[in-house]
Amino acid sequence: MFPLGSVLLPGMALPLHVFEERYRALVHDCLDGDQRFGVVLIERGSEVGGGDVRTGVGTVAHIVEAVSFDDGRWAVGGVGTERFRVTAWLDDDPYPRAEVELWPDPPADGTCASALLALEPDLRRALALKAELGEPAAPATFELAPDSVLACFQAAGVAPLGPIDRQALLEIPATAERIRRLHALVVEEARFLDRRLELGRG
Repeated sequence: MFPLGSVLLPGMALPLHVFEERYRALVHDCLDGDQRFGVVLIERGSEVGGGDVRTGVGTVAHIVEAVSFDDGRWAVGGVGTERFRVTAWLDDDPYPRAEVELWPDPPADGTCASALLALEPDLRRALALKAELGEPAAPATFELAPDSVLACFQAAGVAPLGPIDRQALLEIPATAERIRRLHALVVEEARFLDRRLELGRG
């Protein structure tokens, strides 16, 4: 398990600079095994040194690239694949470990594709407003996957949201409800960004 201060969603890329000794050991063990580890959000505390409080829902990361440095550090590239729920935390020796159960989304219903189509223009507008304010934002020219479950997670990954909102979306049981909540968050954020622009022009 790799607790982080950010949320990994299925379909999202995960670049990591691994320098702590315990996570160097985790990378070694993953590369010797199935190249997978779990990522959860740190609710309180720090990702360095332990003593943190972690969420109980996370995402499996699959290592697609790993480069080692002479001093023992790693540059790791991973991708989120599927959700899981933590059933029990184990000792953090030699690194954080847990027992988990995979938590797949139920099949998306027929309303999801149309709901995503309705979401897209509002999401593009929010990203464009963020960029207009000179703040980091994903390109508004994003393309979503044809699969509604993955597309919803992709949209949540590029949306200008904080980790708490992303975690809440990850924990929603089904896709249709997640799309509705994501759309409401995106509209709210766009209104806030629009207001900031108006104040700046004034």
